[in-house]
Amino acid sequence: MLPVIRLVHVKKKRKLKDISSEIIDSVSEDSNRRGFISIIKLYLAGYIRYANFQVGLIPSHYIRNFLYRNVWLVDMKPSVVIYWGAEMRASEQLHIGKGSIIGDKAILDARRGGIYIGENVNFGTGIQLWTGQHDYNDPYFRSMPGKRGPIKIGNRAWIGPGVIILHSVTIGEGAVVAAGAVVTKDVEPYTLVGGVPAKKIGERSKDLRYEFQGDAMPFY
Repeated sequence: MLPVIRLVHVKKKRKLKDISSEIIDSVSEDSNRRGFISIIKLYLAGYIRYANFQVGLIPSHYIRNFLYRNVWLVDMKPSVVIYWGAEMRASEQLHIGKGSIIGDKAILDARRGGIYIGENVNFGTGIQLWTGQHDYNDPYFRSMPGKRGPIKIGNRAWIGPGVIILHSVTIGEGAVVAAGAVVTKDVEPYTLVGGVPAKKIGERSKDLRYEFQGDAMPFY
């Protein structure tokens, strides 16, 4: 199935459209119109998501990175570390700068605008990035244009464990998001935010020189 999965992601990358969200939106409009092709697409989308999750459980950074780059078409620069249990959606719209570290059990949902992660960014355990959400007032409970948009993370930002970042948010360079925060608005560079929803609670030094070299814990 790997060639098939790669082919699907190549097609999606060209169209900048996620097959599963396309199916869900069309089915929501009129569930009675689902034909045989739509059902096949739905099963394929489900299998791709399942296979993507299984890749995150492979106990080898080398194998995982090879599959992420060459099958799931993640734009990964050198020295990127993605730890165990990552779940990626619309991975062809995921961009990760050099030296960045994605903590274990991350959910990166790039389906509705893409995710752009800068250089030397550090993500803690269990972070969630969502580029879209459903409109609870929409008759078909769809993800409407005002409820979707890209997420951008600046260089050397530090995202603490358990953080949730919602659609259309930009995290500035060197910013810090405290553990458990829910970010709904842009975060200025070199500021510390926390809480639900996240608000400014401090500042960070602008003299940041560290660069992550891609060293990763084996098997994890």
